[in-house]
Amino acid sequence: MRVARRYLITGRVQAVGFRYFALETAEREGLHGWVRNLPDRTVEALAEGDADALDRFERALRHGPPGARVDHVEVEDRMPAGRDTGFFVT
Repeated sequence: MRVARRYLITGRVQAVGFRYFALETAEREGLHGWVRNLPDRTVEALAEGDADALDRFERALRHGPPGARVDHVEVEDRMPAGRDTGFFVT
């Protein structure tokens, strides 16, 4: 089943390679969407794909790359767009 979720990640998540960690994880899981830094020092991601793959992606986001400290991950379900766009960093 295809689902989409928006993630807002807080903590020490900028200047630690978090976006590229998310990119590699999403590509490995076959997800589509994007990840970006926000001005308030949080990271936002929107991912779409198989529900199990999104669960694995979320677990990875909650851990983050070495050097990161994830304090909180807010998750919001979205309507899947159904487009296969790949995953990219904005």
